[in-house]
Amino acid sequence: MDNLRFVLVVVFAMLILLMMQAWEADYGPKPQVAEVDKTVTEPAREDLPQVANQAEATAPGQALPGLPARLDQAPATDIITVRTDVIAVEVDSRGGTLRNLDLLAYPMERDNTAVNGLRELVGLPLAEKNRAPVRLFNADPEQLFLAQSGLIATHASAVAPNHYTLFTSAQQTYSLQPGQDSLVVPLTWTDGGGLSVTKTFTFKRGRYDITVTHDVKNQTDQPWSIRQYRQLQRLPLQEETGNFLTGGMQAFSGGVIYTEQEKYQKISFDDMASENLAVSTQGGWTAMIQHYFASAWIPPVDQENHFYTKALQDGHFVIGSYSPVVAVAPNGTASFTSRLFAGPKIQPVMAQVAQGLELTVDYSVLTFIGKPIYWLLNQLHAITGNWGVAIIGVTLCIKLLFFPLSQASFKSMAKMRKIQPRLKDLQERFKDDRMRFNSEMMALYKKEKVNPLGGCLPVLVQIPVFMCLYWVLSETVEFRQAPFVFWIQDLSVQDPFYVLPLIMGLTMKIQQLLNPAPIDPVQAKVMAMFPVVFTVFFLFFPAGLVLYWVVNNTLSILQQWYITKQIAGQ
Repeated sequence: MDNLRFVLVVVFAMLILLMMQAWEADYGPKPQVAEVDKTVTEPAREDLPQVANQAEATAPGQALPGLPARLDQAPATDIITVRTDVIAVEVDSRGGTLRNLDLLAYPMERDNTAVNGLRELVGLPLAEKNRAPVRLFNADPEQLFLAQSGLIATHASAVAPNHYTLFTSAQQTYSLQPGQDSLVVPLTWTDGGGLSVTKTFTFKRGRYDITVTHDVKNQTDQPWSIRQYRQLQRLPLQEETGNFLTGGMQAFSGGVIYTEQEKYQKISFDDMASENLAVSTQGGWTAMIQHYFASAWIPPVDQENHFYTKALQDGHFVIGSYSPVVAVAPNGTASFTSRLFAGPKIQPVMAQVAQGLELTVDYSVLTFIGKPIYWLLNQLHAITGNWGVAIIGVTLCIKLLFFPLSQASFKSMAKMRKIQPRLKDLQERFKDDRMRFNSEMMALYKKEKVNPLGGCLPVLVQIPVFMCLYWVLSETVEFRQAPFVFWIQDLSVQDPFYVLPLIMGLTMKIQQLLNPAPIDPVQAKVMAMFPVVFTVFFLFFPAGLVLYWVVNNTLSILQQWYITKQIAGQ
């Protein structure tokens, strides 16, 4: 019995620690965001990649040809707007930088008419919803996030269009029309002396990957040695932790690279600040990721590229890559191609874009369990069309998987319940001799073939599954704003009317009534508190997670009731 008490205390302590961490992240004091010193204006070339030849040929503090010495001296530019069926983005004619990219299928908040109807019915104030789409790239200086690309000349005496160079466009607005599968947006640049570049963005219907091509013409009598670079520049994202999903076990926000040698690697902003990355690899990709969404530059898989990071003096961070040198012969041409992914972290979609890109959906150390759970959820959703029903289906599958274990456990608990009167009799007979009572109790367990720890096994098995489902709900964008039924219109946030947590508490209490009451009165009081304590904490859990627990408890009640009835009749 002491062992049983120890296991219960450990399990309870683990859950309390997890929940308190999440509570602190949600409702505790938020860290102060460091202010950016806006009085400092660095040379505009600071965020350009520095390759070996270029660094040697450029004097310190000298601006590269065609580049303004300071950002505030750059000329005004035109903004080109592009709209497809899934994204709306602005292309800055200075460098062809992508900014203000909106994900049209992902509003900031769901338009929850059903919940507002219930609120109105019971006299509660209506919830106002932000229906603006999620903005991934952002030109706001306070939330800066840009996708930049260009060419670098290998000698300071040569010129090449980078992300500060002005391009021209035939039109200012592009829109994907019905029946049109792709949208081509060309920008052009020429130095006036025989060098010209056409930078082309190709958008496709229903896709979040964008092809970026630099077509180069050298109509001079000298070779032109250049590289292509692509990079993401941003301020560290300060994500709100308005619900339990982003609390406690916070989703990673920062840089990521995928290389042939080391595969998937996270690079935090602190890592970037302490040391610049310098890695060469075949293929691979560089990315910035955040909760639910990712942006990644993907060079050609058959090309060796150099990956780099930079911490700029204005608080911005850069991650990117550049290609090998290509010497464009006199009167010759060349073409550089890369792809940019900017969208939701939908694993099947990302897996088709680039090898390993789906790994940006991170289920922490429990990935080996989380991936199969996600796969099963995805398969069931394809059949049912409802993520809530898919969660119920996964719960049934997990119960079937662990059926032999739970069957043995419930039989042990039923036997414990049957011998409960005899245990109480022993407790009365040996109330003054603790050692004798323990000895007689263990002899009784052995005679009746009862395992006193058997009842803990279902709880212990549920903990890793529960943690995995937490991460799956937290990291899987498909659950974001996913409706179930009635008032549950978003499985990724808490039940707005706390119905599911109350049902969970009720099912937990029923389970306790089917279990044998602890002999120790102190332990009995602690166990009696569990349904109340868990109900309070589950008020702040995402509805999908509570749904799993409710269904699991209900199935356990049915199984336990049947087994208890069988054992009692023997």
